[in-house]
Amino acid sequence: MRYLALMVLAIADPFGPQWTAGNQIPNLKFAVVFRRNISMPSRSLSIIVLSVIATYASTSLLEAADWTQFRGPGSSAIGTAENLPDSWDATKNIVWKTALPGLGTSSPIILKDRIYVTCYSGYALTAENPGDMKKLMRHVICLDRKTGKLIWSKDFKPELPESEYRRGNDGWHGYSSSTPVTDGKHLYVFFGKSGVYCLDLEGKQIWRATVGTGTRGWGSATSLLLHKNLVIVNASIESQALVAFDKTTGKEAWGVTGIRGCWNSPVIANLADGKSELVLSIPQKILGFDPATGKELWDCEGIPDRGYVCPTVVAHEGIVYAIGGRSNTALTVRAG
Repeated sequence: MRYLALMVLAIADPFGPQWTAGNQIPNLKFAVVFRRNISMPSRSLSIIVLSVIATYASTSLLEAADWTQFRGPGSSAIGTAENLPDSWDATKNIVWKTALPGLGTSSPIILKDRIYVTCYSGYALTAENPGDMKKLMRHVICLDRKTGKLIWSKDFKPELPESEYRRGNDGWHGYSSSTPVTDGKHLYVFFGKSGVYCLDLEGKQIWRATVGTGTRGWGSATSLLLHKNLVIVNASIESQALVAFDKTTGKEAWGVTGIRGCWNSPVIANLADGKSELVLSIPQKILGFDPATGKELWDCEGIPDRGYVCPTVVAHEGIVYAIGGRSNTALTVRAG
C-alpha cells in the first residue's frame, strides 16, 4: 500500500466524525465520489486544519502528480492515484495536520513539494457574532507537502466594503473561495473586487489587476484559468465580464461583457483538430470563445435558470457536460 497525496480542508466542528466514500461512478474515470453528512446549525468553528489523508507502508510520502488548479489537470477532477483510503476521521489515515490562520473554501493546489491554499480571518468567523468587516484579512499560505510545516504566509488587505456576511446559504463559503492556479513559476490568486494577484513562489507580489467593484450576498467564488500566456477570470459578480490578462505583465488582453449570474469557472475544451475553445455556462446559455482573443465563437441553449448558474462544466474530447442544480438539468454539447 502507498501514501496518498489527496488534500482536503477539514473543518472540525460542523463536519460529522467521518467522511466515507460513495459508490464508484460507472463507465467514468472519476475514481471515487465523496459525500459528507454535514449538520450546520451555525458557522461556529473552533479550528481549521489542512489535512493529508494517507495509507501507510513507509516513512515518506509517495511522489505524485502536481495538482495546479481548480479540479486539477484540464479542470477534469480526474486523478491517477491508486489504493486510496475510502474513509478518514480526526485520527484515522492522517499524516499531518496544520492549523490555518482562518476559514476558507478554496481548494489547495500542489506543486512539487509545496501546497498553496487561501483563507481569511478577522470577520465572519461565527454566525452569532460576525464582527467588524474592517478587520477582514485574506491570506495565501504555502506549506511543505510532506510535513505540513509552514513555509510562508502572506496577508492581503481587502478592498472594502465587501459583501456583508449573512447567515444561511449566503454565508457558507465566506471570503476565500477561489482556488489558486500556478504555471510552475508564479502563483495566481483571485480575491473578488480586490483583484487578481500574481505572486512568485515565495509570496512576493509581481502584479495586481482589478476586474470591477461589484459584490453580491453570495460573494465571489470563481477560480482562475491559465491558458498559454493568459490568466482568465470570470468576473461576473464584479463587472459582469470575462477578462483575460497577460500572465507576465498583468496587462488586460481582452474582455467580454454580458456575463451575468455566473458563479462557475471557465474551462478549456480541446477539439479533435487541435484547436481549443473557452467554455462558460451562464443562465440559459452555454458560451464558446476563442481563448486567445475573447471572440465569441458560438452559443447554444444552456441551463434553463433565469437567475444564476454555479456548477462549472466538464470538457472531455470536445464534448462539454453541464448541469444546473435548481432546474435539475443536465446537458451535453459538442464544442467546435
